[in-house]
Amino acid sequence: MCSMRAARLIKMVLLLQSRPSMTAAELARELEVSERTVTRDAQALSEAGVPVYADRGRVGGYRLVGGYRTRLTGLHRSEAEALFLSGVPGALREMGLEDAASAAQLKVSAALLPSLRDASRTAAQRFHLDAPNWFKEPETPVLLPAVADAVWDDRRITARYRRGADEVDRELEPYGLVLKAGVWYLCARVAGGGSFRVYRIDRFTAVDTGEERFEREPEFDLPAFWEERAEQFARSILRARVVVRLSPEGVRRLPHALDSLSAREALADAEGPDGDGWVTVALPVESEEVAHTQLTALGPEVEVLAPESLRERFAGDALRLAGLYHPRDGV
Repeated sequence: MCSMRAARLIKMVLLLQSRPSMTAAELARELEVSERTVTRDAQALSEAGVPVYADRGRVGGYRLVGGYRTRLTGLHRSEAEALFLSGVPGALREMGLEDAASAAQLKVSAALLPSLRDASRTAAQRFHLDAPNWFKEPETPVLLPAVADAVWDDRRITARYRRGADEVDRELEPYGLVLKAGVWYLCARVAGGGSFRVYRIDRFTAVDTGEERFEREPEFDLPAFWEERAEQFARSILRARVVVRLSPEGVRRLPHALDSLSAREALADAEGPDGDGWVTVALPVESEEVAHTQLTALGPEVEVLAPESLRERFAGDALRLAGLYHPRDGV
């Protein structure tokens, strides 16, 4: 309890150091305590030699007197690391680093010139990263904080991983975390000099972090590794092929309906437009079912030529649509 109060008193000093003044209500909200507790804490700080002054009245509040500066602005390692991620508050919260980032931001604010103390607010109004997809409610993997701790500390983990209907045990050297479209992935090396692999963290069923640290490969580049593996994965699932005709508008919209890289490569390999201005393209797709869903988004800007089974599905869709939109009697 004493350590909790000490941490709260330190935070109160840093808050007052980063702003000209704060009301009891504002401090209570930031510190998650009652205004009565704020009053007691301010008195305790004053008795300890910290010049906290209370302005009375309707617009009163608490402030530090005489340009008082605390020396408690040194960043801890975890706070410094979290500071570089402060633009992604949701990701910080899921990894269990929200408190470290909050403390780091306070210490930085306390060290800034008064004219720069609104920098965090103005930056937040100009930059926001929303990693999950639209209309998708992301779920935070239960074991994410444990995995994140191992990543920050370069500690080996023994993980149980769900692969299909089976579960396998792996000893891993966790190198980095990637948040892609609301899904968390771990980029890790199989312990003992094995290969680098990618694991979905929501498929871990158990994680045990040991005391043994591993030596990171100095040449490992997380963004480059992820880009390469993501491209390999995207290509590996494109096992089928369809042939389509696209209108000029269909050509423009195709990279937004299918895998962008594959669509652009297919368009680059296509011959010039025919007499109607349409282009015939051979497209790699995951499956006929997936192609049907993706190409439906192009509406009348695409004509499926092959395979015949997919063309028949679109012909059936067209008949159903014609029936739905047939002119009504009297309209």
